[in-house]
Amino acid sequence: MNSLLPFERFEREIIEKRKSYTDSSFGCSPGERSVEELINFGIINLDKPSGPSSHQTSAYVKQILGIKKAGHSGTLDPKVTGVLPVALGKATRIAEVLLTAGKEYICLMQLHKDVEEAKLRDVCSSFVGKIKQLPPVKSAVVRKLRERKIYYLEIIETSGRLVLFRVGCEAGTYIRKLVADIGSKIGGAHMAELRRTKAGPFKEKDSFTLQDVKDSFHYYKEGNEKFIRRVIRPIEEAVAHLPKVWIVDGAVDSICHGTSLKMPGISKFENGIRKDDIVAVLTLKNELVCYGNAITESEKMKTARMGTAVKPDAVFMNTGTYPNLRQKDLSQHQPQTA
Repeated sequence: MNSLLPFERFEREIIEKRKSYTDSSFGCSPGERSVEELINFGIINLDKPSGPSSHQTSAYVKQILGIKKAGHSGTLDPKVTGVLPVALGKATRIAEVLLTAGKEYICLMQLHKDVEEAKLRDVCSSFVGKIKQLPPVKSAVVRKLRERKIYYLEIIETSGRLVLFRVGCEAGTYIRKLVADIGSKIGGAHMAELRRTKAGPFKEKDSFTLQDVKDSFHYYKEGNEKFIRRVIRPIEEAVAHLPKVWIVDGAVDSICHGTSLKMPGISKFENGIRKDDIVAVLTLKNELVCYGNAITESEKMKTARMGTAVKPDAVFMNTGTYPNLRQKDLSQHQPQTA
């Protein structure tokens, strides 16, 4: 079975609209940021333990790093473990684009009676695609029937009445309710254990525990930055699942002031962008400027000279990071090929 979330299945191609250069005097590539900058503008792919709530877990991170703000994306119940992206400092708003990203879970389901494996597999397969789901009584949303997508549901192993399965699903899908709905067709079932293994671009294999965060910060204070740079990642990794548009240096500052991205400011972009898609806008050094809604699809971006391409929703780069210059003025500075 192809256990990939939708964005993982789509290989995007970068299309160059105009040959552009970036001035090395301004900004810096994400990998060159200081640890202090990462602590106040980075993200941790945290492996949430069983016990504390998601809010308590992000509060522990905040306490360990001595920062005032930290926010998690995609709440996990206290007993549920696994991938919980925690955004730090100025990066907290990036959690919003992760909330709507696809998720993957490994679930242990307890059947209430013996079921033939062939029937079990047939029933589980029937839940792949669009389903109707009524959120549980104890949930943070209005309790009404809503549609969700199950991208894949793969049985990994069975042992008696215990069934271990992997499921990839649309954000906002309740796995406990999914298990109950599967059970309604085979004589009953309940969720015994649950672990999240993907949240958008973040995966279990690259996650770190709270102890890892604490140890890495200790080593950093002792003068060793290597571990903490592995634990705290640049904010740009949180938009890896989004389609992207790269802009010329001269367009950066106006967007930092909230202006929409116009066609002349685009250097290159990825194919497959549709109107109203959420897209990430980057500098030619791959720094995140903002994310926003695409006003124009990528096919029109190829040839359009005028008009709006992206309307910013959340701006992350500080004003003044790049000078407010016209592209022709950049020739006065030492260029670096993008």
